[in-house]
Amino acid sequence: MSIIGWIILGLLAGAIAKFLLPGRDPGGFLGTTLIGVAGAFTGGWISARWLDHPISRDFYDGATWAAAIGGSLVLLIAYRLLFGHSRR
Repeated sequence: MSIIGWIILGLLAGAIAKFLLPGRDPGGFLGTTLIGVAGAFTGGWISARWLDHPISRDFYDGATWAAAIGGSLVLLIAYRLLFGHSRR
């Protein structure tokens, strides 16, 4: 997959993560989508590095999507824990 494919996957993974974790995010929609892109890269790296499951070059691979969504969820939860109470 190209870098553009990973960015698109990250945007979609961020939207899915936002759907799975509803509520106010400190960064709004833009912050959530950027977290999704970072989560896609992070999830893919963790999957390839520590889970011994190399990322497929196919955009429609279920394991690639699971890694991207999982990485987005982890980063979104961490972001909410770190910065969630700073805006009131």
